[in-house]
Amino acid sequence: MSAPLLIPCPHCNGLNRIPGERLSDKPKCGRCKAPVLLSKSFELRQGDYSSQIKGDLPLLVDVWADWCGPCKSFAPVFEQAAGQLVGKCRLAKLDSEANQSLSAQLGIRSIPSLILFKNGREVARQSGAFPLAQLMDWLRGQGI
Repeated sequence: MSAPLLIPCPHCNGLNRIPGERLSDKPKCGRCKAPVLLSKSFELRQGDYSSQIKGDLPLLVDVWADWCGPCKSFAPVFEQAAGQLVGKCRLAKLDSEANQSLSAQLGIRSIPSLILFKNGREVARQSGAFPLAQLMDWLRGQGI
């Protein structure tokens, strides 16, 4: 039996201890009872940021804006990746317009921008929209 993983709930930010071998069992949050691991991205907001970057599963954040054409074209690719990475990496979308202070705190200079967090720390960053195969290759290079 492997050590449990700490994973924040994308709905209430509660930290959940989930045994590694149970990740495929669709675990639910101990606090709000919502699914902890999603096959789609979730919305990241200023108030959720510090809770969501914690935990043992990496968090990939797509920083975007509604007016950005490349952001809109990349959105379906990001959702496809979310479906393929369940239990390996959590994916979140950060609206840079609605969360301007967090975007500034993260040093966002161009969008779309991807930021990968592991154990509460930024470990990689990539700007631009690209195809699914290139995104998955980049993530494999980051150990995902």
